[in-house]
Formats: sequence, C-alpha cells, structure tokens
Amino acid sequence: MKHQTRDQLHAIAEIESLTRYSIMTRTQRIERWAELLEQYPGRCLGALPGTEYLSPEARDNARAEGSPITVAFEDPVLRALGLKDDSYGEAKRFFELANWQLHGIVCYCHVGGTMQAQWAADRVRATIRGNRFLAWLRARIPY
Repeated sequence: MKHQTRDQLHAIAEIESLTRYSIMTRTQRIERWAELLEQYPGRCLGALPGTEYLSPEARDNARAEGSPITVAFEDPVLRALGLKDDSYGEAKRFFELANWQLHGIVCYCHVGGTMQAQWAADRVRATIRGNRFLAWLRARIPY
C-alpha cells in the first residue's frame, strides 16, 4: 500500500470528512437510516422473529443477518456517531425508539421472513412523522 497525503487523495478521489456529522439529532439519524435503506429499495432484508414475545434481555440481543438494522450499522457515519452493532437493543438506544416503533420496522409478524428495503425505509420514516396522538397513547400502554 502506498502512503499518500490528503491533498494527493483529493486529486484522485472525493473525500468527505465525518466532522460535519459529529452531531446529529435523533430525527437526522433516523432520516439517514431511511436514506440508506432507499439507496437499494429492492434489497431483500431479514426480519427479526417474534420480538414482542422475547424477554427484554433476549429482545435487546436479538439480531438478524442482513436486517434493516444491519444496513444502518454498515454506514460509517452512524458507526462514528456511536452505533455499536446491529442488535435490536442497540438500534433502540441509538435511534431513541420505543419497542413498538422498532418492532414495527423489523419484526417478521408484519412482513414474514424478509422485506424489501423500501418497505423498511417507509416504516423508519413513519417514526418521524407518525401520528402524535397514537405515539402518546402507545407510550402509556406497556409493551
């Protein structure tokens, strides 16, 4: 591997600094996740089975190969902002989602074993623009 300075790299490639992403709001992180999913709208993604039936600990550790959460974790920007892995619990923490919101995005009971990335992107976006009354009501009903 040949060492090159930043200026030399700029001459042959477009380099984007992660510093402009150093602080993102919850909404911006969720929006980025949706945009990542929309890059390949037909991509087949894995769903997580039965998240609503798992114990809280098992749910937090749940993951599926190639899930919508995996798409977020593949992004260097979201990882640099603190996304540690592609588990249910980590996505819930990082994106500041309630169980019912994340369940609506990744659980197989909505789509079966797989889903298209565009479907997942639409569900991710719904967490931003969702019905505020229903969100308020769901926050008061135990999962």
